[in-house]
Amino acid sequence: MATYAIGDVQGCFDELEQLLLDIGFSKSDRLWFVGDLVNRGPKSLEVLRFVRSLGERAVSVLGNHDLHLVASHEGFDRVKSNDTFGDVLAARDRSELVDWLRARPMMHAEGGFALVHAGLLPGWSVKKARSLAEEVERALRATHYRDFLGHMYGSHPDAWRDDLAGWDRLRVIVNAMTRMRFCTREGKMEFRAKGRDAPAGYLPWYETRPRESQRLVCGHWSALGLKLTPQVALLDSGCVWGGALSALRLDDRRVFQVQCRGYQAAGGD
Repeated sequence: MATYAIGDVQGCFDELEQLLLDIGFSKSDRLWFVGDLVNRGPKSLEVLRFVRSLGERAVSVLGNHDLHLVASHEGFDRVKSNDTFGDVLAARDRSELVDWLRARPMMHAEGGFALVHAGLLPGWSVKKARSLAEEVERALRATHYRDFLGHMYGSHPDAWRDDLAGWDRLRVIVNAMTRMRFCTREGKMEFRAKGRDAPAGYLPWYETRPRESQRLVCGHWSALGLKLTPQVALLDSGCVWGGALSALRLDDRRVFQVQCRGYQAAGGD
């Protein structure tokens, strides 16, 4: 039995199928998805149906595009011209799929690894981050989850404080775990820059982190590409932009990749 962590699929179902063939995925194996199962690629519906069908054999944390689909389905965000999850919104089982997606974890920690879409702030241990993730998960799964969706978006506050409460508290957790690329050593986030180079006064989030025994496995940062260090594994290698779909076998840290045809003309998030 092996566990494979897979970078941002973003609706690239054909490439996912080929990757699983290449790694010899079997019924005893497990898949960890770093989030952003949907959008920008052509087959979000097929990706969602497939990952859902895997049941407990798959763990998928929520990414910003996943939350965008949920919010759009519920009427709290508008569908943009470059969104490609219309197949999901038009599907007969769309409500069941979106409800399933909304119930995915914000973060998953097991063994020597912790899975989150974008990253963690410098002041958060993995243990603390998992507790904070559970706060958001409870809000998303609550009977009145629409109240949270109505307050989820926005870039402020842009830093964590332990005394944050209410929607501001949950918003900072969501932004750090699904949107962040750069922050200061004090944990102030910057959301406009999407390339490789940090704005003045900021650092890539993973350079602000203390060393921990658990290695963080993330995606989200396609401009950075595949990056493996003793502390982080960044697996968004830009499949939807003409890069590759990457899988990391956690047992021995071997990398597998499938080249992608590219469904978008330029990089993004």
